[in-house]
Amino acid sequence: MSNPTSRTVGFKAGERNIFFHILTACNLSCRHCYINASQHGAQTLSRQTIESWLRLFADPARKSNLVFLGGEPTLHPELSQCITAAKKLNYAVTVDSNGYLFHDFLERISPEELDYLSFSLDGPDASVNDPIRGKGVFDVCLGNMKKAVAAGFQVSVIYTVSKANIDHLHRMVPLLTEIGVKRFFIQVIGLRGESAVSAQKSGDERQETPQVSRNKWLEVVPEVAEMGARAGLHVTYPKVFLDKGEPFECAGEVAENYFIFPNGRVYQCPLCEDYALHTYTIEDGELIPRKGLTEKMLFPLKIEEGCVMNRLLQPDTIEYDDSGRPVARISCCLLKKEIY
Repeated sequence: MSNPTSRTVGFKAGERNIFFHILTACNLSCRHCYINASQHGAQTLSRQTIESWLRLFADPARKSNLVFLGGEPTLHPELSQCITAAKKLNYAVTVDSNGYLFHDFLERISPEELDYLSFSLDGPDASVNDPIRGKGVFDVCLGNMKKAVAAGFQVSVIYTVSKANIDHLHRMVPLLTEIGVKRFFIQVIGLRGESAVSAQKSGDERQETPQVSRNKWLEVVPEVAEMGARAGLHVTYPKVFLDKGEPFECAGEVAENYFIFPNGRVYQCPLCEDYALHTYTIEDGELIPRKGLTEKMLFPLKIEEGCVMNRLLQPDTIEYDDSGRPVARISCCLLKKEIY
């Protein structure tokens, strides 16, 4: 085949992405789960509330990408009805699932109603995946993934890279192509939720961060992405590190990204989700801009390290040389590379 096309996906004015956590409950306890119930709420939103909040962010004149998230979103007994309502509001809809697909999800929704069904899988076999996501998870997820492909759904897979599984990333390519998956998302692990717990401990309790080093990421991820593209996959992964001379750009200043949680918090930067820095709150069915210090006030700050949120909230992920200058600038966490 011809050489794959590789490009950095820049932010576009007017681009709209809505990440809607309709609940925070989950049947799994993944080691890298970013959900923080004390910050995000523990409730399951009613169908009526979900549809009301969808209308707050709908713009029939423009395409809006909507991702239903949890927790595990298929635990919601009326998710299929919520998808139907979202399509009527002109959303392109994706559901991100851990693969268990509760409430006979595949039987209650059609491929025509759902743009993508995305499965989270963190290993090419049970020996790699299950220590991260739970015993028996690999077999359930893989089985339901095959059913979804056979039923005609557009299936994608998300693989969250950590020290526990990066050496097995390349083995995902033959697995996904054999199943018939078309899109592969390689994700960097964030120091949020469960992943942040060990980093916040002190003394002997503190554990090594699960994030891989810059050299390891650059050594493995781009090569596997190209390997996937040559096998027919559309691969997307975070850029993470800016090229020399490449300007830093913050998605919060250009695109419209909203991360909605059941307690009504609405963030524009996912790095901030462990903190009460959200830009908006939903109160009495209205989207209200918050007063005081919010993430939005920090977006315009320009620093040598690149992303100011990364510098403030995840400083241990930045390497410095002997003169105290950053070895590499960190990109906005929403800046992606695509190869296909």
